[in-house]
Amino acid sequence: MSNDELSVFLSEWSFWARPDQLPPAGNWTTWLLLGGRGAGKTRAGAEWIRMRVREQDPSFAARNIALIGETLAAVRAVMVEGPSGILSVSPEHERPRFISSRNMLIWPNGAKAQLFSSTRPASLRGPQFDTAWCDELSKWRNDQMTWDMLQFGLRLGARPQQAVTTTPRSTKLLLNLIEDKNCVISRATTADNRAHLAPSFLSDIVERYRGTRLGRQELDAEMLELEQTGLWSIELIDRQRCPSIPKLKRVMVSLDPAVGSGKRVDHCGIIVIGQCAQGFAYVLSDESRLGLTPLQWGAHVRRIYHDYGADLLVAEVNQGGDLIRELILRDAPRIKFRGVRATVGKLARAEPIVAFYERGMVFHCGRFAALEDEMLNYCGYGASPDRLDALVWGLDIILMKPEPVSPHIRPL
Repeated sequence: MSNDELSVFLSEWSFWARPDQLPPAGNWTTWLLLGGRGAGKTRAGAEWIRMRVREQDPSFAARNIALIGETLAAVRAVMVEGPSGILSVSPEHERPRFISSRNMLIWPNGAKAQLFSSTRPASLRGPQFDTAWCDELSKWRNDQMTWDMLQFGLRLGARPQQAVTTTPRSTKLLLNLIEDKNCVISRATTADNRAHLAPSFLSDIVERYRGTRLGRQELDAEMLELEQTGLWSIELIDRQRCPSIPKLKRVMVSLDPAVGSGKRVDHCGIIVIGQCAQGFAYVLSDESRLGLTPLQWGAHVRRIYHDYGADLLVAEVNQGGDLIRELILRDAPRIKFRGVRATVGKLARAEPIVAFYERGMVFHCGRFAALEDEMLNYCGYGASPDRLDALVWGLDIILMKPEPVSPHIRPL
């Protein structure tokens, strides 16, 4: 082959792709690709967008595209500029121009793609599309509202279509999508793509989680029934989910510190909670981290405190005591710190907090997958629920033991 012929051959995705990475035939609206970690689902989504842009029939060609992910940073880093993203898989003569200031891709043939995130569903009001690619749907914060806004805008062309590439998780939206008669489903496991994965990943990670519940979901792309053995139910959490953040009179950072560091140490649970003038509590963010040294998580907590304009830091001091206070305040003495000590078990501390959810006093501003899994599954034994501990400490202070705060109302 000549260089030109070889270039065309290497860029012919229909030749190189596995069957599960190619869109199914038929008259469908949604293609749902459920894939394990590293299964090649991002490449499949990027190549599908490329195929739609190359379509010659103007009735079916993609000219107005929506690219939607968990955050704008994730859309850019994974879907656009990543090693399997649109820019990387496109031959030079087809490669679109990325205008970062406008969050837009423009192809040589005039096709355009706009970048959106699940953190701002309202940004999908107004624009209209003939094609959409949604990545990691099960991680979206305002998943239902973002999805609904996209459906209203997917109205151009003779056959508007959307592709969803995600690792499965039993969210209400994903379960409903699977039952949709206009949705076709493909599945891919991590092992299906082993030729393109590092041997160390296969030997260390895949073997470690093979056969476990987490491995079945994250590696084998199984849709597992969500266990609800804890005090909360998914119906209760979904009922208390709100799409936007109201004006807040205070913001608190709640910390369940990790003792030690490294992969075998528990997560450092860090939950950001706000409270409005009417007394309702709002879970704003889960900033928990794994594997940080005490100095690192101390710096991380200080950064979160200042980023959110918090007025109180609550931390469990059963283990570490004054050392935890010193780690936090060493470079930020103006942080208002309050240490709390556990005198009853984790389950007993959580029960009054569930009552606040049932009374409609606590709301989740988005979806927090890892935190909500702990809420649904912890029943008094097993792995330490570090995120849940931080949540309970924060809500206990903000709802049951409130402190006077400055009277101004802050817009967040």
